[in-house]
Amino acid sequence: MIRKAFAVAALLVLASCGESGSQSSTKLPSTLTVFAASSLRPAFDKIAAKLKSSQNITTTFNYAGTQTLATQLTQGAHADVFAAADTTHMKTLNDAGLLGGDPKVFVHNRLEIVVERGNPKAIHGLADLARSGLIVVLADPSVPAGDYARQALAKAGVTVHPASLEQQVTAVLSKVALGEADAGIVYHSDVVTNSKVEGVAIPDAQNVIADYSIGKLFLTEHADGADAFITYVLSPAGQSILKSAGFTGI
Repeated sequence: MIRKAFAVAALLVLASCGESGSQSSTKLPSTLTVFAASSLRPAFDKIAAKLKSSQNITTTFNYAGTQTLATQLTQGAHADVFAAADTTHMKTLNDAGLLGGDPKVFVHNRLEIVVERGNPKAIHGLADLARSGLIVVLADPSVPAGDYARQALAKAGVTVHPASLEQQVTAVLSKVALGEADAGIVYHSDVVTNSKVEGVAIPDAQNVIADYSIGKLFLTEHADGADAFITYVLSPAGQSILKSAGFTGI
């Protein structure tokens, strides 16, 4: 009788171990959806690769203008993390109860005039953007980069008549890189990560510093993964990647 009881107990233990092993072997890696400002793509793609190799977290990105992403989220789009190129749109989401915690400023950026490699139009400052015959493109004022550019031009007392107003800052960068425009105003990080263009510095007195913010969405189904992503972005390793991409750390 004792032997029989022992045998039954042993079988139960083995079955329990088998179930545990089966569960661990079929456990899926965490998969995140991150909505991020388009200017973050070079840095965030590298951060995602690090998280994949170190924590087995797979990240899917939706890169676009901050205002576009904020609108999508307020209209019901799903995401786990939102990274904005300003604090204004993040506050809109927070006020709407869409965030699962207080957002954090995680990096800064500054404006820069972008021109073709070699600066063939000899552009040396914001005042030059008002020259007749120059094709200038800017981000739309609804886009953080466009609003920052508007503020910088106002500080400099310069009026520019852009050939187009783009819905994300990377479109401004692309038009200059492709030779479709002579100049534009983008972020310093955009210039650093594109070998087809070069930048013309804007003096501090005329420049505007962008505060990038990041937050976890309230309805995320991957809270642990979202926290891990944000923690890595704020960590020395994440900050190093962002600085290498032309951002200024917190």
